[in-house]
Amino acid sequence: MKRRTVLAVLGFGVLGAPGCRYWPDDSLRNPCLGGPLPDALARHALIQTAWQDIDPTRYWDCHVHLVGDGEPGSDAWINPQARSLLHPLQYAQRQFYLNAACVADSERRSDAYIERLLALHGDFPAGARFMLLAFDHHHNERGERVLKFSPVYTSNEYAARVARAYPQAFEWIASVHPYRADCVPALEWAAVHGARAVKWLPNAMGMDPASPLCDRFYQAMARLKLPLLSHAGDEQAVPGGAADDLGNPLRLRRPLDQGVRVIVAHCGALGRGIDLDRGPDAPSAPNFELFARLMDESKYKGLLFGDISAMTQNNYDAAGLIAILTRADWHARLVNGSDYPLPGVMPLISVRHLVRAGLLDEAAAPVLTEVRRYNPILFDFLLKRSLRWRGQGFSPKVFGSRRVFLSMVTA
Repeated sequence: MKRRTVLAVLGFGVLGAPGCRYWPDDSLRNPCLGGPLPDALARHALIQTAWQDIDPTRYWDCHVHLVGDGEPGSDAWINPQARSLLHPLQYAQRQFYLNAACVADSERRSDAYIERLLALHGDFPAGARFMLLAFDHHHNERGERVLKFSPVYTSNEYAARVARAYPQAFEWIASVHPYRADCVPALEWAAVHGARAVKWLPNAMGMDPASPLCDRFYQAMARLKLPLLSHAGDEQAVPGGAADDLGNPLRLRRPLDQGVRVIVAHCGALGRGIDLDRGPDAPSAPNFELFARLMDESKYKGLLFGDISAMTQNNYDAAGLIAILTRADWHARLVNGSDYPLPGVMPLISVRHLVRAGLLDEAAAPVLTEVRRYNPILFDFLLKRSLRWRGQGFSPKVFGSRRVFLSMVTA
């Protein structure tokens, strides 16, 4: 079941039996308890142990969505369809996301969203950063903006402004559509104003990473030494007017072959894609297998990385999570991201399910569940630090994500 489908089902209250994989461990809705963590919880051994061997100044959560709820034309907005009951799927999703971020529908939502992020950051050691994602409009091949297919928009200017206002908490990642006539000047502006990377979601934004239309943008990225954080695999959390196969990991060969550092979001671990290495009419294969093929090609070592955000969600196959846990040779090329606010959508992650899958010690479950009620981003980090498969967990290097975004910083 895909994320969008899950949220639609939840939005209509059809959860099924209590034993259902998507039945929430604690509550259907995020209780949004105020922080900071209670002292007894903050001092718990699970939390103290999680930070061992991790330098907080190298901890950059590379996947934190920055959203606003203004009108189209403003710096940050959500497609108006998400406010209308005429579009029940988008409406239900928006309600879950607002609750996940602990932002009431009647508040000044953009300000409240940032205030919540700052409060969550307060539970992290000094030096840790959240990387805020801008999100460009959907564009067609003529470079024209298409608002009706744009699920959300967060401008580079807005993301840069928020990061500049709170440098102790945030870095930022730009989003520039490569089909735009001004894509190279927009990228150069972002680099000058402190962007650490570029974020794409091809399935929703409508770009084909394998298209020659992207080449001038890739050349500029390589020159500016900015990495590309690109979604790969199926994407149903946000609607869009593009095909899922735009998320095929093999489409990312083109930027890699032009010297662009590429971070594959979620390790491409959802859905299936055509095996483009065998031709456009070849059979499909699991997207994670296509990602793994790229990771195992020696020519991409130092260029290709995987972002582990979302992989603990119920709709991801545990086999992918087990694979990245056990591939210790990949760990120096994996980076941590929370995909916030999704860890606050309570039915999307089940510690109980991970215990049953043999990936989590049952003793950790109640502590993690309680932390999540206060701080979903900290919960996401602690959960990943607690995962084990036959004794193998993630190396601390996975959580030193800064190294990928600052090329002069060693792992």
